[in-house]
Amino acid sequence: MSASVKREIETLRANIRRHEYLYYITAQPEISDQEFDALMKQLETLEAEHPQYASPDSPTQQVGGEPLSEFETIAHRVPMLSISNTYSEEELRDFHTRLLKTLEVDDMEYVVQPKVDGVAISLIYQEGKLVRALTRGDGKQGDDVTQNVRTIRSLQQTLNGAPAYLDVRGEIFLHAKGFERMNCEREESGEAPFANPRNATAGTLKMLDSSIVRKRPLDLFVHTLGELDGTTFDTDADFMRDCESWGFNLVPNWSVKQGIEALLQAVQEWDQRRHELDFEVDGLVIKANSFKHRHQAGFTSKSPRWAIAYKFTAEEAETKLLSIDLNVGRTGAITPRANLGPVLLAGTTISHATLHNFDEIKRKDIRIGDQVIIQKGGEIIPKVVRVLTEKRDGSQLEYKPELKCPSCGDEIQKSKDDDVVYRCINLNCPDQLKRRIEHFVQRNAMDIDGVGKKLIEALCDLNMTTCLSDLYHLDKDALANLERMGEKSAQNVIDGLERSKQRPVDRFLFAIGVRHVGSHVAEVLMRGRSNLWDLKELNEDELAAIHEVGPTVAESVYQFFQQPHNIDELKRLQEYGLKFEQEPSESAAPVDSPFNDKTFVLTGTLENYTRNQAAEMVRARGGRVTGSVSKSTDYVICGENPGSKRDKAEKLGVTILTETEFASWLEP
Repeated sequence: MSASVKREIETLRANIRRHEYLYYITAQPEISDQEFDALMKQLETLEAEHPQYASPDSPTQQVGGEPLSEFETIAHRVPMLSISNTYSEEELRDFHTRLLKTLEVDDMEYVVQPKVDGVAISLIYQEGKLVRALTRGDGKQGDDVTQNVRTIRSLQQTLNGAPAYLDVRGEIFLHAKGFERMNCEREESGEAPFANPRNATAGTLKMLDSSIVRKRPLDLFVHTLGELDGTTFDTDADFMRDCESWGFNLVPNWSVKQGIEALLQAVQEWDQRRHELDFEVDGLVIKANSFKHRHQAGFTSKSPRWAIAYKFTAEEAETKLLSIDLNVGRTGAITPRANLGPVLLAGTTISHATLHNFDEIKRKDIRIGDQVIIQKGGEIIPKVVRVLTEKRDGSQLEYKPELKCPSCGDEIQKSKDDDVVYRCINLNCPDQLKRRIEHFVQRNAMDIDGVGKKLIEALCDLNMTTCLSDLYHLDKDALANLERMGEKSAQNVIDGLERSKQRPVDRFLFAIGVRHVGSHVAEVLMRGRSNLWDLKELNEDELAAIHEVGPTVAESVYQFFQQPHNIDELKRLQEYGLKFEQEPSESAAPVDSPFNDKTFVLTGTLENYTRNQAAEMVRARGGRVTGSVSKSTDYVICGENPGSKRDKAEKLGVTILTETEFASWLEP
């Protein structure tokens, strides 16, 4: 019996950790919050009943999420804990009763706020100026995303009359219209739409290029005090009012409620009103108003005892699954989609729902003709959450997918890094072609002037281009006859195509769109090689052994060169005169460069360069740039507020360079 209980506990922990990773790190959750909380509650119950199997690294003892390796990891001075969830009025009453008993009081005053479904952030101000923005991370330390957060237009970067030190917590999110606009732009460019605003926000904050973040309509609400020096407050309501005077945007419609009945009334009211707001709300946050009461109630290892989140149940509807078809994304990802009998859900008529992947269909035993329950808990695309097997009458058909691309007919394949995703890797797949051409002609790829989105759509729709190489077969007169072109514009396109033949081979490798091969990886792959075809002669192990490549990129590159369609296309492009050979000066880094074959890490804020600019300068001189400090690191370049990477470098004895020293190395 004890062995089976232990196995059940370990299985639950592994399952919860997987879902935490999907939610916090990849921003691609597979289950609802309520389903996740049910798993956590089941684990908490088992651990309480069998304390001999307690473990300090159990998910019940930790806040979900781990810092991302690409960003600086910095400790929170005050832990950034999560709030326990409840889904019933009975549990909310229990919370209230426990708090009264703990504090030995007759009643409680609460601050009630709509729970914005976004990404938690800690904003740190010193002498009224924003110095750092940290994600929740694992609750003890988070990612430094200051540069990205500074792009949020509603953010106050300078405060008037604020304390000398202020750590205020808030939520970064997307308004409904901004989210809809983002998804329309993604669909127009051939990218898969974000599942919901929270995923889009999380994905945006992870981006390393803040110039792209600036283009996305992120917004911010402040809701909680983390820490401050120089003043005190008796109540959260007092603090919130001062936050407003400092210029912060507060969570709208926050209020103060006295006692449990007022709380329950607020819950019932907001369950009906949540759709009035122009941002996603998945519940209410309920917090003791008095800071004295908060101090007396204290914390568990994961959450404050004086606060709770009442989560609204996601809205559901029943309908019939009529058929299943497949969509092809820009990168070739194949996504099954359910075609449904139209049904009204959350104020919208729904006819389609995502099925995520083939494994999901099998796991849920979804069959064509089934009555299914669909859910839309903030997702732009609803999902099938369960099948009503009790309503089957024998006419339902098991779904057996043909593992071929619905667009080009090529076989689709699983890749090692995506254990549930199938992809089409045919370079000339029609559904991917427009987006591939857009990637091919962009400035940091082949940089072909005059070939914009509208022209690409026209060329593909008229079958003037059925593959990348067809671009180099375009006729000036045929181009001139297209709408909004004319002879001058047509000549610009022809000239741009001719100039692109002189681009270096590593840019060509990046341009053809091999999955996982960005501009830097393309440089790495071609380093020391004389010809692009050299890559075709390498097996996966040989590719993975290249510094900075590894198994994921290796598998993608190897599979690309195994496809006859791709080889034929490369041969055509070579015949049109594109560079496949590497110039001798391009194949190796300068021998006398202090950067040559050295590994660098960048940390802190540089005064004269962005991180991306500094990294490119290092790479151009033969160096490598990585995201974390290790024994193999040769130099750490430190700007202002360097954080933990500098500390680790000092412990390991890694040489630290100031920005001034780095700049002197750049001089010829």
